[in-house]
Amino acid sequence: MKVTVANSAGVVIGTVLALVSVSGAADQPPQAPSSPSDLVKAVIQNELKPTDSSAIRWRYLLNKDVEGKQETREVVETNSGSLERLIAIAGKPLSNAERRDESERILKLARNLDEQARLERDRRRDTQQTNAFLQMIPNTFLFEYAGESGDLIRVVFKPNPQFTTSSREGKVLKELQGEIWINTKQQRLVSIDGQLMNEVKFAGGLLGHLDKGGKFSVKRAEIAPGDWELTELAVSMQGKALLFKSICVQQKEIHSDFQRVPNNLTFAEAAGLLLEHASLYPHALIATKR
Repeated sequence: MKVTVANSAGVVIGTVLALVSVSGAADQPPQAPSSPSDLVKAVIQNELKPTDSSAIRWRYLLNKDVEGKQETREVVETNSGSLERLIAIAGKPLSNAERRDESERILKLARNLDEQARLERDRRRDTQQTNAFLQMIPNTFLFEYAGESGDLIRVVFKPNPQFTTSSREGKVLKELQGEIWINTKQQRLVSIDGQLMNEVKFAGGLLGHLDKGGKFSVKRAEIAPGDWELTELAVSMQGKALLFKSICVQQKEIHSDFQRVPNNLTFAEAAGLLLEHASLYPHALIATKR
């Protein structure tokens, strides 16, 4: 299997999102565990627990900056995945021709059952990987309480020296340290910040590496009772890939303006919403949401 630094940086992003993207909620307020390790385990179990809030679907604005390229998208969630429409680039609304192209792309996807099936397979695979990552966390790190603020508690984490792995995901995780904030009443993850303590080499450096000091930051908010959603993501990673190709992963996301949509929304219905609402966002809103 070919391993590149780009893929490995993506592993970090995927692992971080795995910690924050599963929506579940306890039926009753849980009791606070006595140790930070037990608290983290309880949070992970809580995130993996499917409940009614897991079925909630949203329409929201996504402002994204990847390698200096700024885009604003409207996103609509469905049971089979999310459908997006590009509505601005660098704060500037699309031209008439660009809007027509986006409309045609969305309509084609809404009619393409094979592509929808592929997206559904990708979604299920991502869910399986998410669950696998989550289950690795308690053994990968050592945790320590480091303060509290109201209903929130701060836990710092560092690599567990007894944890061994040969996977590229594990190699990255073993070099991460940082902090997480947890809502103790609901035992839900509110934010996580981390960075690479050391350089991460793949195949002794022959297949590339990630530089020491790479950082990520993620924030979540309770958008509806028991439903916690990603609101901010920032990743900064650098390194070298195979054949000494430079890799620079600079990504920022802001998710805002959440609005409920039907829980059983189909791709065709999501496409209809995107085509109907794309012109409703005022230019000032697009420009200020970066």
